[in-house]
Amino acid sequence: MPEHRTRVSAPGPARLDRPVLLGIIGDSAAGKTTLATGIARILGDDQVLIICSDDYHIYSRAERAERRITALHPDSNHVDIFEQHLQLLRRNQPILKPTYNHERGTLEPAQYLAPRPYIIVEGLLGYHARAMRDCYDVKVYMEPNEELRIKWKLWRDCNDRGYTAGEAQDELERRREDSQRFIQPQRTFSDIVINFCPPKNDDAETGAHLDVHHLLRPTLPHPDLSPLIEAGSRNGLSLELCRDRDGKPVDVLGISGSISDESAESLENLLWEMLPEAPHLRNNHVGEFTDIDGKPCISHPLVLTQLLIAYHMVKAAHGVHAV
Repeated sequence: MPEHRTRVSAPGPARLDRPVLLGIIGDSAAGKTTLATGIARILGDDQVLIICSDDYHIYSRAERAERRITALHPDSNHVDIFEQHLQLLRRNQPILKPTYNHERGTLEPAQYLAPRPYIIVEGLLGYHARAMRDCYDVKVYMEPNEELRIKWKLWRDCNDRGYTAGEAQDELERRREDSQRFIQPQRTFSDIVINFCPPKNDDAETGAHLDVHHLLRPTLPHPDLSPLIEAGSRNGLSLELCRDRDGKPVDVLGISGSISDESAESLENLLWEMLPEAPHLRNNHVGEFTDIDGKPCISHPLVLTQLLIAYHMVKAAHGVHAV
């Protein structure tokens, strides 16, 4: 296990005078909205503005089918307007955001939005251009096991978005090439890559007991995780020094889906102790999601993931940096 020497300086006297922006980018049905919702609950729903970059689609679902273009292609999105809106929000200015109705696949009236202290941007193309990437304080890329993502997408499209099973499968095939061309390359620009996957002993797991791995790049001042690892090393937590796809060294934090309730609660308490600036933010309604059987569930790895990302948001808001 690598030795962590990162230490975090004391928080500054005041909060930043602009919103803190978090990007959560990944392919369709990668878990972006679920992650964003839990983080917003931790930070306080009234303090967070969540924006879906997919609202900037140019065409309706029917128009995309007619033009034979997917929602993943930049030419199917107002990427220039989205870029401008990110810059405006970062400067504490309001925007008039377009709206895309995912259930019906239609374009809806624009929505006036004022910035809030925390802004979470989730969607497909949030890191497409450098000017977009420069707006974020924290950049996350969601990369679940691909077979798992496909199961999630087929269930969601058929249950929430009005597709038949055949239409949902055809849509997956149509998107495959554009995902490789436009979505997956954005992984390179993230500070953290989050990979949910079935445990080795249960390939059929799709929900509460999934394992998760956090690939932690040095582009972000990560917290000293030693107390967490020492507390959880025998209870489903691990930290390894690995090589990323480009050969560069990265830390990989692993959280087992089989972690016990008691161990998870202990680790959550340690994470909250790492946020002395925000004791008032503690909220128990995190880690919630609906599984592919339509049942509400709570995942301990998801709770810990949401807390770790919220940690970065609060630290960024107080101007804290690694030294």
